[in-house]
This record gives sequence, C-alpha cells and structure tokens, in this order.
Amino acid sequence: MNFQELNIEPRCLRILQNQGIIEPTPVQGQAIPPALEGRDVVGIAQTGTGKTLAFALPALARLADRKVNGTRMLVLTPTRELAQQVHAVLEPLARAVGMRSACVFGGVGFDAQTRALRQGCPIIVATPGRLLDHIGRRNARFDNLSVLVLDEADRMLDMGFLPDIKRILGVLPKNRQTMMFSATFAKPIERLANEMLHEPVRVEVAAAATPAAAVRQGIYTVEHGRKLGLLSQILREPEVESALVFMRTKYRTDRTAKALQKAGFKVKAIHGGRSQSQRDHAIEGFRKGRYQILVATDVAARGLDVEGISHVVNFDIPNSSDDYIHRIGRTARANASGDAITFVCPDEFMALSTIETALGKNLPRTEWEGAVPVVSLFGSDKRPSAQSKRRGVRPGRRRRLMAAR
Repeated sequence: MNFQELNIEPRCLRILQNQGIIEPTPVQGQAIPPALEGRDVVGIAQTGTGKTLAFALPALARLADRKVNGTRMLVLTPTRELAQQVHAVLEPLARAVGMRSACVFGGVGFDAQTRALRQGCPIIVATPGRLLDHIGRRNARFDNLSVLVLDEADRMLDMGFLPDIKRILGVLPKNRQTMMFSATFAKPIERLANEMLHEPVRVEVAAAATPAAAVRQGIYTVEHGRKLGLLSQILREPEVESALVFMRTKYRTDRTAKALQKAGFKVKAIHGGRSQSQRDHAIEGFRKGRYQILVATDVAARGLDVEGISHVVNFDIPNSSDDYIHRIGRTARANASGDAITFVCPDEFMALSTIETALGKNLPRTEWEGAVPVVSLFGSDKRPSAQSKRRGVRPGRRRRLMAAR
C-alpha cells in the first residue's frame, strides 16, 4: 500500500514525496481511512510509528474541501517539545493546502500567539495550560472548529491535565471530529475516550506494553553509588553513537550532566526548569551532533524526535511500565535498531517486577564487575522475605546485553 491508494490530498502527497515518504506505517494505513470519513478515532501505537501523519493527513484533506474562517483544527499535546514537533510536521502540509498553523505553548511571550489566535489561525497546536491562559484572556475562539486531536493522551493524564482538558472541551463545539492518539491505553484513557468520542474506530497496531522489536533491552544491576561510574563506562563504548539518559528529577539531571561534562563528554541537560531557548538549544545541538549525550527528565524528553539515537539509558528506573515503553521508544526509530539499558539497584526490585510483568518476560542482565544481587519477582508466586529485601538476594539469570550483536 502507498499513500496514493489512501486518497491523500494531492498537494499533501507531493510534500510527502519530496520528503521521501512513500508508504504509510501500519498506524497510518489503518487510521487514515476512517478519519477521512470523519469518524472519531482512537489510535494506539508505539512511540515513533508516525502517529502525527495518521491524524494530520486526513484532517487536512477534510478541511481543505471547505472554506471556513476561523480556527478549524486544534491539536493538544502535553509538552512544548511535542507541540513544536507536531507543528513542524503539520506546517508544510497546511501551507500546501493554503492554510496557516500556529504553535501555542508556555515559556515564551504571548504577543505572537495572541495575534495568531485572534486572527483565527486555521490550525493551532497547543499545550493545555497556555491555551487556557489565552482562553481566559478571550484571545481564542473555536466556533468553527471541526477537528480536535489529543496527542500523547496518556501522558497528558499522567501529568494531571485532565481538569484542563475538560475545561477546554467546554468551549469547543460538540459537533466535531475527535481523534485521540497514544502509545498506551490504560483505563483512565479509556474512560476519557468514552466521554469525548462518539462511536470511535479503535486502531491498535501493537500491544500497549510492547516495545519496538528492534530495541535490544537489558539491565545492569548496580549499587546507587556506582551508577555514575557505570554510566561513564558504558558511554565510552565505541558502539554508543548518541545516548539519551533518563533521570527522575531536575536536580539529578543537572548534577549528572555536569559530572559527565567534567569527565569529557559532550552533554546537555533538559528539564522543566530550563527556559525554552535553553531546551531548544540543547535539543537542536543533540540533533545535529554537537552533543553526544542528552540527560533528561521524562517530561522534557516528551516529543523528542531525533533519528539515530543509538542508546537509551534509564539511569533511574521508571516506576511504571508505560514510562518504560515511552522512554525506550526514543531509540530504534525510523526502522533503525537501538539499545535500551536500565540500571536497577537492589531496593528497586518492585519497579523492575512491574516492568517485567507488563513485558511478559525477564529482561536480560548484563555481566559486569560491579553487578549486585537483585530480586526477580516475575514468574514467581513467592514474595521476597524481609531478609531478602534487605540483602537483595536471588539474582535472576544473567545474559550478555550485547549478545544479539
């Protein structure tokens, strides 16, 4: 199947051809036909599988057929970076069909956004908080809105945006097409979909908790105090071309980035405490290869779309399997392969168990000189004793992380 067979708007089709995009991904192939019919759609697919084009192409085809003034399409995203990424994909396609688009997010001034909203820019990509600021200032009108998209809906709920989303829904027309895209589909997402969508077509191209097959996963068991040394050791391996290192907090992100910089690495940090210009500078430098390593919190890395990331390192193990899937989805994009490495300390066996249970398998453990015993609960009915909790006994079977090479 190619995009021509999907009845894509010819002007958009030329843009895709110029970009070398000929064949749709599975989520695009399944979501575009019902979306072109005006149906509500729930799209569930792994990060990096082309969800943006899955909603952009059918929406623009429908909007281009009718000449209506005012804002006609609204895309909500959880972070500034994702808003910018979605806007970068949408803008040339919108321009091809004679429409304008604008990006609305916090951390920057209001003036340009205010002008775009008051002039009724046809397509708005926005974060919920900043959009509500504009709604409160009476800058935005959505009387003629016909398409609403929630991108990364699961992350918006994780970040506590549900009240904001409901407030935004309150000012939107009831008669509209709504599309919701997400890498996971937990119960809260399902409830939100039931509230927002009318008889939606559900498109699911992979199990919600299934990472891309091209991602080689593995864990290093390690004491807390040896994590930084282990990270430096891994990053110096010749196969590490570029790496995204995930941390839990802003403070740890800054501290780790500074330590790596002192050790001679080309590194930048991004988190919610950095200004927009600082985050843009770091991401652009990482994308162009000026920095080999990006140290980031989950929120800041959301929407980061950089091809060629060879390694993702979970310096701090995520607490949920959904976060794990999202993190490791930053590598092995665009049909490439990649490695996802997770550091696990003895007292983090429950977080490891949560991830392994969702994946349905034990993650391979890497042999190294500083490996420590960590309890593995997956596949066992036994709960660890109080003594094993203290000592971290019963290591699981270890395998070489790079054995597949």
